Amino acid sequence: MRQILQSLNTGKISLIEAPAPKAGPGQVLIETRNTLISAGTERMLLEFGKGNLLQKAMSQPDKVKQTLTKIKTDGLAQTLDAVKSKLDQPIPLGYCNAGVVRGVGAGVTNFKIGDRVVSNGPHAELVTVGQNLVCKIPDGVSDREACFVPLAAIGLQSVRLANPTLGETFCVLGLGLVGLLTAQILKANGCRVIGADFSKDRLALAASWGVDTIDLSEGQDPVATVMAMTGGRGADGVIIAASTKSNDPIEQAAHMSRKRGRIVLVGVVGLELTRSDYYDKELTFQVSCSYGPGRGDPMYEDHGQDYPLAFVRWTEQRNFEACLEEIRIKRMDLAPLMSKTIDISEAEEAYSLITNGGDSNLGVLLSYPEDRKEKFETRVSILDTVKTSNEKQNASVALIGVGGFGGRVTAPGLAAAGATLKTAVSRGGVSAVVEGKKAGFEEASTDIEAVMSADDIDTVVIATRHDSHAALTKQAIEAGKNVFVEKPLGLIETDIDEIEAALKAHGEVAPRLMVGFNRRFSPFSIKMKELLDKVREPKCLIGIINAGAIPATHWAHDRVQGGGRIIGEGCHFIDLMRFFVGHPITDITATQISQPTADGIKNDKVTITMSFEDGSIATVHYFANGPKTLVKERYEAFADNKFIRLENFQKLVTDGWGKGSSMKGSQDKGHAAALKAFVDSVKDGKAAPISLEETLEVSRWTIRAADGLT
Repeated sequence: MRQILQSLNTGKISLIEAPAPKAGPGQVLIETRNTLISAGTERMLLEFGKGNLLQKAMSQPDKVKQTLTKIKTDGLAQTLDAVKSKLDQPIPLGYCNAGVVRGVGAGVTNFKIGDRVVSNGPHAELVTVGQNLVCKIPDGVSDREACFVPLAAIGLQSVRLANPTLGETFCVLGLGLVGLLTAQILKANGCRVIGADFSKDRLALAASWGVDTIDLSEGQDPVATVMAMTGGRGADGVIIAASTKSNDPIEQAAHMSRKRGRIVLVGVVGLELTRSDYYDKELTFQVSCSYGPGRGDPMYEDHGQDYPLAFVRWTEQRNFEACLEEIRIKRMDLAPLMSKTIDISEAEEAYSLITNGGDSNLGVLLSYPEDRKEKFETRVSILDTVKTSNEKQNASVALIGVGGFGGRVTAPGLAAAGATLKTAVSRGGVSAVVEGKKAGFEEASTDIEAVMSADDIDTVVIATRHDSHAALTKQAIEAGKNVFVEKPLGLIETDIDEIEAALKAHGEVAPRLMVGFNRRFSPFSIKMKELLDKVREPKCLIGIINAGAIPATHWAHDRVQGGGRIIGEGCHFIDLMRFFVGHPITDITATQISQPTADGIKNDKVTITMSFEDGSIATVHYFANGPKTLVKERYEAFADNKFIRLENFQKLVTDGWGKGSSMKGSQDKGHAAALKAFVDSVKDGKAAPISLEETLEVSRWTIRAADGLT
């Protein structure tokens, strides 16, 4: 299937061939008929992409601050690599999609195959969308008309926040697609509407609907004009739908409003407010968030958990429904907004109209042919020249999960390790194509079953979300594949038991299993281990992890999806302590703060205490409430009247160990070395670099530590 992507690095638009996605739990699979290019949002992304690095930085000062902080903690080389990697990841464009349901995931009951639907899916022949962002298209509404619904819902949400009443006067600053749709919604609410814009074509269109207009291109003063039109009283409300870096719309909105007027921002403008402008009139100012309640809530958008209608009357989905009804009864006029319809194959031409075609091109629609059978293929070749060989190659790898970490770290790491890169797999397919092609994989796929049954694949690398690790690992082992799985191995002890049983079922010829405990492969960790191995008496170790806060709604906090942060990330530090000591863990306890902090979370501020068979002890302080300017990881060891400190995998400081025991260099957490060690073990027919006993031991003790938290 074909999909439009944009490079953040260059701004270039590309039409790629990707494997067909599959509907996951709570998702709807849609075959696209039409999509609408959002002129404002997508033009802004194109302009950002075409800017140089300095221009990009100036447009995102918050990101610059984060980058400078990262340079201080991780070093310049690591930071530049991360920035480059981020900019090298193309993004899907579009969020106005109409099509036909071709599949539904588990738990979806409101949609069936054949339903015509609208969603916020991207510009692609096939899309998967969470069921709460999908809405059935009623008879009497065409696919082309339905494409305008997400934009109309953005306007509708801003109107709901402004709470207009019959007879009030509202001014809409900016008459792009959202502004024009918002003007119609305000008219439907019985309001007098004044529209301001620089485009004569848009002003004429608004005037045809009964909107009073202000032509900014003629130098008309919007404030004086609105005050004159309202008899000196001012507008009851202002909706800012403009896109500009200037602060003018914010200032003008305040000056043209009546006392206690309402101002809602739906566009993107400068936000340097003058306090007196808003104080003197006691104005209400609010920023509208996209389609309405539910936006950004993973439980609503990803897991299909709706808000009770009695308490949240207008959600994202219900705003979609309201807009569809307005279109059905012809109270929303869309025909004048449809500038041109272009086939998906001519995507570059379509975007040229948006960027270079002037103000007359408002709604540029894309159409999708219905006779392309190959759009349902779940596997596509992504190499210009496919490698051919009659012999089976060792370490012939399929990578399942090519998202942020899998694409940025795991895929290039496998390539550098010399693995034979066969198949990159992702649920949506796009990241498998983009990142898989960069690394040198032969094909991209969305079909995990095909990978598990493939004779020419002997190794599976798993870099998906945590809740899928155990099931995929077990499935791969049962299929006789070697497995490298990013941490954690499982989220409950039963997961570990089942994986161990699957390995034992193979007898003495069981495939290799390794968890991505990369930190023990860092050259700094290896040096520290070599020093500690010289000591025969028990050791005392401390690990201080400045984990950093993540939002309470993030999936990593969810015990079912992510396992919580101790299982999801803390396992790294438990494993590293096990590596340093070199003896089995005999006991572990975890203590969290007794009261939640401002974010409502307790179990990411934890102290873990470990005991070992040789009498050693270790403490890991995992704290998510420290400053970002502090290094993330620091480890200290006390033994035999000697001392070692490892700072963020950049510096090893020693006392009492003699000349040449210290180290300093670029940050290296061992990711590449861990992958190479595993790939080499497969090629050479040797055991996995981390023994199975240690892997299972660390995984079980980590789960027990997390289970001890309440």
